[in-house]
Amino acid sequence: MGQQQLLLIILGVIVVGIAVAVGITMFTDNAISANRDAVTNDLVNLAARAQQFYRRPTALGGGGNNFTGLTADAAGLRKLTNRETNANGTYSITSAGNATGVVLQGVGTEMVDGTNYVTMEIHVSNTRSDSVVIVH
Repeated sequence: MGQQQLLLIILGVIVVGIAVAVGITMFTDNAISANRDAVTNDLVNLAARAQQFYRRPTALGGGGNNFTGLTADAAGLRKLTNRETNANGTYSITSAGNATGVVLQGVGTEMVDGTNYVTMEIHVSNTRSDSVVIVH
């Protein structure tokens, strides 16, 4: 009877250990997915602000049908350093200065593979901003 009880205790510990490991994995995957969604949402908002800058006349502080001169402040990042951080991640203008488009990048707060953070890019053109690229 004692060996059977010991075997059941060991089996119970193994089952609980497996359940905890699966739970941690599911939590991590959910956190990465939620951070990716939040960064995407922020980038879409920033893309809309970049298009507003593009369409606004230069006399009103816009680009006058040009992305040249787009700053982090004009894109809604609130700083003039082309970099801003919020609870979801760090955002930057990675490619600006041409008339037809701009590239915005967001680096999330969750690590994907132990070394790389969630990284997303959105390519904003003068007519649309629908290409979101998942880098990591």
